Amino acid sequence: MIYEANNEVRKKLIPMFENIDSTIVLSYLQGHMGTAWVDNLENPTVAQITVGIFVFYAGDPNTKEAEELLYNLPEFTLAIVDSDEWKNRIETVHNGAIEKFERYRFKKDPEHFNRTHLQNILTSLPEDYEIKKVDNNIVNLPSFHELSEDFVSQFDSIDDFVNRGVGYAIIHEGQVVCAATSFSIYDDGIEIEIATHPQYRRKGLATITASALILYCLDRGHYPSWDGANSESAELAKKLGYIFKESYDTYFIDNIK
Repeated sequence: MIYEANNEVRKKLIPMFENIDSTIVLSYLQGHMGTAWVDNLENPTVAQITVGIFVFYAGDPNTKEAEELLYNLPEFTLAIVDSDEWKNRIETVHNGAIEKFERYRFKKDPEHFNRTHLQNILTSLPEDYEIKKVDNNIVNLPSFHELSEDFVSQFDSIDDFVNRGVGYAIIHEGQVVCAATSFSIYDDGIEIEIATHPQYRRKGLATITASALILYCLDRGHYPSWDGANSESAELAKKLGYIFKESYDTYFIDNIK
């Protein structure tokens, strides 16, 4: 049997997840967002953290509760673990329903950024385009949400995003055509979510919005964490000043029955 963790249990999970290098995990462990499930509320030996479509596992993968947790998923899941034992368990339990691919981690050091470089990028905004910090007006535009539901989906509400999150958007002809926001938040920063309308790609807009968001974070002593979903995202990160750390296995699990 598995149980949803409360705040007291959450604190017990910190050592269990210490080997997973992800600010999204910190979002839960530091009490900002997400949920967790465990096998035992007093002395958990296996646990699952879920923030949006991201699901992380730690502890003993060989228990029957571990299998229960591996079925305790959102419709579409990106599962991340820190051991071959867990990888083998995922591949066994979800045989035929998974796709294994690589994501890309970057070193988390604010000194790696060149502010002058980022400010110069902002000057490359094409004519007739405008970049704005996401406010109550922008966050309610349908074109903003059509780009990515994950701009605000980890927050309790749109108001909660406006109060605790941050984002920048590029507007063209009254429509949001590119935006970068805080997918999640943790004590010392954010995890970046970025999306561009298909008709507006290859114009440098993602680089511009990301630069604005990174500068905003740096000015406030927050770290703008970047985790690349694919090689294109990884190359954009390098262009912005991030230094590659490692690639790691991720499992897409289609949980639709």
